[in-house]
Amino acid sequence: MPLIGSGAVVAPASAAVRGVGAFNVIQLEHAQGIVAGAEDAGLPVILQISENAVRYHGGLAPIGAAVLALAGAARVPVSVHLDHATSVDLVHESVELGFSSVMFDASALDYAENVAATAAVVEHCHAAGVWVEAELGEVGGKDGVHAPGARTEPDEAARFVAGTGVDALAVAVGSSHAMLTRDAALDFGLIAALHRAVPVPLVLHGSSGVADADLVRAVGAGMTKINIATHLNAAFTAEVRARLAEDPDLVDTRKYLGPARAAVAAEVSRLLRLLHR
Repeated sequence: MPLIGSGAVVAPASAAVRGVGAFNVIQLEHAQGIVAGAEDAGLPVILQISENAVRYHGGLAPIGAAVLALAGAARVPVSVHLDHATSVDLVHESVELGFSSVMFDASALDYAENVAATAAVVEHCHAAGVWVEAELGEVGGKDGVHAPGARTEPDEAARFVAGTGVDALAVAVGSSHAMLTRDAALDFGLIAALHRAVPVPLVLHGSSGVADADLVRAVGAGMTKINIATHLNAAFTAEVRARLAEDPDLVDTRKYLGPARAAVAAEVSRLLRLLHR
């Protein structure tokens, strides 16, 4: 199936009050597992490559080309997204490679600088037909900083969208990046207020720390794109640990990475069905 634009996945889900799973890729096995899980569920999915993952691979092109090839061969709609990019050059490279969308993160800048930088990225990406997500304020937990008290103000969020032209907005509502427990306390009233105030789909970062029931409730309150990374890494790593513990002499990487890939596929299928309710 041809690569699909992220807007073509997110917009109808938003209109139908359903969630879309956006899962981060580090190894190729992550991408394969995510696509397999989406095919099992029969639902669209977004594959995300973060700026940190690009750094890990020594550049975007190798992992980006592999993920684009997987997406193009999938039996369900798959889009490929650049996640948490702070580098404009990296954004431009992803557009040239053929990514479906980008998340430009200028949230560390002050408001006026964030608006100006994001608007310039939007202009470049929209000229190439690429969908843009941005972030206003800082979602907690990035780079190990746990700040569950961070919140996005609805009126400011509406002004930011109007001033930048972004297609989706990541907001701070109580989740936190890199959580290993699923006990984040979301502010559902704020989610509903943001949904009323902001004319584009909302994105929940740090969703690995959110329990299943609260993910469903967040979608019902107005969240659409649900970003999940650490939770899948935990499932992947647990399976690797289990296989190596079973056989301390195991050295064939296929015999532990293959089961880890299957664990990712099973969890992606489950989560996609959960979000699509």
